[in-house]
Amino acid sequence: MSSLFGDRRTEVEEQVLQTDPHGQGLSYGQCRITSYKDDRASRQLTVRVHKLDGLHGSDGRQWPEEFLAAGMVALGEGLPGMASSSRAWLALPQSCTGRPAQFEGPVVVDVGMGPAGLDTSSEYEQEDRAALAHAAVDAANGVIRELGCSGVYRSPDLPKDVVAWRDTQPDAFCGIKGLALPATYRESLSRARVSGDGGAARICEAAGRYPRAAVRMTTVVDPALAEVFSQDLLKGGWSFKGTNGFGSFNVSRAVYRARCQSGDVIFMLEQKDGFGEQDFTFVRDLLPAYVEAESSRIGCGQEKVTLPRG
Repeated sequence: MSSLFGDRRTEVEEQVLQTDPHGQGLSYGQCRITSYKDDRASRQLTVRVHKLDGLHGSDGRQWPEEFLAAGMVALGEGLPGMASSSRAWLALPQSCTGRPAQFEGPVVVDVGMGPAGLDTSSEYEQEDRAALAHAAVDAANGVIRELGCSGVYRSPDLPKDVVAWRDTQPDAFCGIKGLALPATYRESLSRARVSGDGGAARICEAAGRYPRAAVRMTTVVDPALAEVFSQDLLKGGWSFKGTNGFGSFNVSRAVYRARCQSGDVIFMLEQKDGFGEQDFTFVRDLLPAYVEAESSRIGCGQEKVTLPRG
């Protein structure tokens, strides 16, 4: 509380941690903390507890948009979660919550402060990222106790550096060896940033001069978290197959699930905005090369996918 709000006056609104009677067994709970400077609201933090649903509702789109962004880093070994200066999340242990059913993700504690993806100066970014990471861990430990389970998560161990935008490497786009960015996209995607390694997901965002993501590439190596993308995988557009998996795609988004030695892995590629003189062609142009190069990088063999013509 001190690192988030200092000595300002705070007001707390709580929702009892319980199972949603209309949520097909999904767990829900929420707490909102607002700090005040004199009579003016200064900061607001929202803490949620919920089971991610991959097939119904909006978890498959809205949650990854906020909580699987390139500005995030892993919380450290033994902590299945990530944090940035505006968002953090941590999955609760399955020994406490039970194994997710098909198309369900893990039960997560997530915390949000301000607009998602808001870039702050590096001076405050490190402080806010650390504060949100600790808040997620402390809240998760509280939920574990509330559910009557044993064990606690240790304190997060974050990298010292923040995730920064850097010039794109055309011959290793998004830091993936063997993934070449076609020349037609190089001016529009001249900068990129990649989330920290070692977490449940690796996210790369690329843009032009203004650092607002025009494309995003997400690799999810946690099998439970991979289920969050079930809706797009099954209903996202045209179907296609690969060496050890299948997927679906449309003009702006593609999701492919491969069976790897460690379990199911998700490769997701999306074009979030138009750029240059190109139409929405990025997904079709990059998907096969992305899946092949990225699967090789993570030790999943060389997945090859074939998209339908047209």
